[in-house]
Amino acid sequence: MLEVIPAILAMTSNLGGLILGSSTSVPTHVPVLLTIGFAIFFGTVGAKVFQRLHIPQVVGYIVIGLIAGQSGLKLIGESTLKSLVPFNFFALGVIGFLIGGELHRDVFRKHGRQLFAVLVGEGIGAFVLVSLLVGGIAMLITGSVANSIAMGIMFGAISSATAPAATTHVLWEYKARGPLTTSIFAIVALDDALALILYSLAAGVATVLTGHGDGRLGTILVRALYEILGGAGLGVGAGFALNFVLRRGETHRRLTASQSGSALAFIIGAVIVVIGLARWFDVDLILASMAMGATLANLASRRSNEVFQIVERFAPPIYVLFFVIVGAHLHIQGMSAWMWALAVPYVLARSVGKIFGSYVSARLANAPTVVGKYLGVCLFCQGGVAMGLSIMASTRFGGELGTAIIMVIALTTLIVEMFGPLCVKIAIKRAGEAGLNVTEEDLATSHTVSDVMDVSAPKFFEATRLGDILRTIAETHGMTYAVTDRDGNLLGVITLQDLKQSFATEGLTEWLVADDLMEPPVDIITKEAPLIDAISKMTAQQLDSIPVVTDDGNKRLLGMLELQTTRRWLSNELLRRRQLAEGEGT
Repeated sequence: MLEVIPAILAMTSNLGGLILGSSTSVPTHVPVLLTIGFAIFFGTVGAKVFQRLHIPQVVGYIVIGLIAGQSGLKLIGESTLKSLVPFNFFALGVIGFLIGGELHRDVFRKHGRQLFAVLVGEGIGAFVLVSLLVGGIAMLITGSVANSIAMGIMFGAISSATAPAATTHVLWEYKARGPLTTSIFAIVALDDALALILYSLAAGVATVLTGHGDGRLGTILVRALYEILGGAGLGVGAGFALNFVLRRGETHRRLTASQSGSALAFIIGAVIVVIGLARWFDVDLILASMAMGATLANLASRRSNEVFQIVERFAPPIYVLFFVIVGAHLHIQGMSAWMWALAVPYVLARSVGKIFGSYVSARLANAPTVVGKYLGVCLFCQGGVAMGLSIMASTRFGGELGTAIIMVIALTTLIVEMFGPLCVKIAIKRAGEAGLNVTEEDLATSHTVSDVMDVSAPKFFEATRLGDILRTIAETHGMTYAVTDRDGNLLGVITLQDLKQSFATEGLTEWLVADDLMEPPVDIITKEAPLIDAISKMTAQQLDSIPVVTDDGNKRLLGMLELQTTRRWLSNELLRRRQLAEGEGT
């Protein structure tokens, strides 16, 4: 199977030459702005296609990038990718900021010991298994004990890293909430620090074994602590500053449209400043942006909820472009056979290590059952951190060791970025946490009128006398009543206001029937319509209720939809889902 992949990619590359009308090996690359436009547009198209196949959107983004990038049509050249590096940093900063917003102090106060135990368990589990398996295979291939141990522990350290972007994107896409989701957010946020520590230790030992440069362990550990603590400190300081600015600019309980625009400008500006400072001081930018988000979320819970919602609405194009670029970066052609032989054992050992380590540590820490059962399969994705560490390793060691690390990590990143999001989706669905982190607007969008309408709502025939109408209304709580013919087709509606006016017609009361009292319906709706459309219609036209009819042209009455009942149903359903999510964690 592995031998087929290079051939397929080679065919795709040749096809790119034909499309571009060039028979040379160097294609004409697309300009940067055009690349950004096409990446966002076709990345979104690819995501929709994969979504119809019940595959997470992020896979579609990466596939489009893979087709257009270095392993496919080569429409996105190396120079373009280099020019987009600052955008990659910006995207990671936004993603890190949003992840930090999920890290509330209550989570760590309640589950802190469990989370740190699971973090260490899954990280060490992957490190140990990958080190043993890759080191053993390297021994069979190279016959060098020192180089094999060095290769094993370097791959093991890098394997502990988990890509936060692809993992959390699936959680947001499927609106997950619960103990498993909470654990995932916390683990991917802290995983960066653990990976840096393990990498620093492994690099120190590997440097001694291979004789490359300064291998003093103390120097390497100090450097790792500087990156971690420096990034966290920078983020915390930025979070306090951003909270101060947003608090001074807030004049209403809810932000107005203009205030939302100003808040977004402040937030994006703060994220970019933090990223720039992190790069300048050479500290971890993902940790810095996560720390800023977490600080803001814990300083002002209500205000921060609105702030993060503003950023979430701004972020989708950033996600699309970022993951398309990730796919375009993957360049796996020309790998030696023995490098391919390391890739599959690396993925298997890393996956088993994370699953087994998460399960054992969760059991020992008495974490919720779903955490031990499903967390490991949610940590397969690797991306920016792993690639960054592999580049650092390649620069440090050079030669076959450096080349093997960066090439194998690139290949395995492709594999796990394709299948990792799908595993996250399956896990949160089996854990029963998908769709629990929703708003009333989300519920109204995802449900139809048929889910809430009252099919037994009282109705009157056109010849029904006023006395019978009054007796029926006295026994019900409706504000609007439908009038139909004998075939059930809607003719009009009677409101309480219409009835009040009829009382002024003295002497004719006994002769009035529904046909005399009714008015044409202001609006109607079908049962298949989204609930959000019905609410919008009733709100805009100040209606208490709206008739639900068939869409076959006859307007046959099916029931009534009341605005007050609909809002009560949405509130109850939202409360039920939140209680379900919180109850699973107790």
